[in-house]
Amino acid sequence: MTTVIMRTTARAIVPIVLVVAISLFVEGHNLPGGGFIGGVLTVTAFGIVYMAFGLDFLERGVLGREVDPGKGPSRDRVVLAYRRLFAYGFAIAVASGLAPLVFDRPFLTQTFVMLEGVPIYDHLEVASALAFDFGVYCVVVGGLLTILSVVGAE
Repeated sequence: MTTVIMRTTARAIVPIVLVVAISLFVEGHNLPGGGFIGGVLTVTAFGIVYMAFGLDFLERGVLGREVDPGKGPSRDRVVLAYRRLFAYGFAIAVASGLAPLVFDRPFLTQTFVMLEGVPIYDHLEVASALAFDFGVYCVVVGGLLTILSVVGAE
């Protein structure tokens, strides 16, 4: 059972943590940050939601699944979703690394495109490394949320 203070604080902090995570993820190929730290911050936000509201809220509110209030939360379904995210992220990271080989370039070679007039950033360099970062992000989020759910079930 959590307090009103914890739930109120979670409602205020989680969006801020997620915005910082997205910002670090987008800027990560050029500045400190990237998929790993963005994923860790995302898992931190999920952990705060899990502590403040419980796993049922996570299933209903975030994953959009129906939860029977009479039963305990279906950790198997949640863990399966997180493991699937881990596998998809791993596949994306490997595919983004292998893609340059199709064009006779070395493994993990990157290219970029400059986008001008982007709101907040003004100009944004979108690199092919963003796909690799996204794969790493999914691996980190999927793996750490799996660990958090399994350990939290104990």
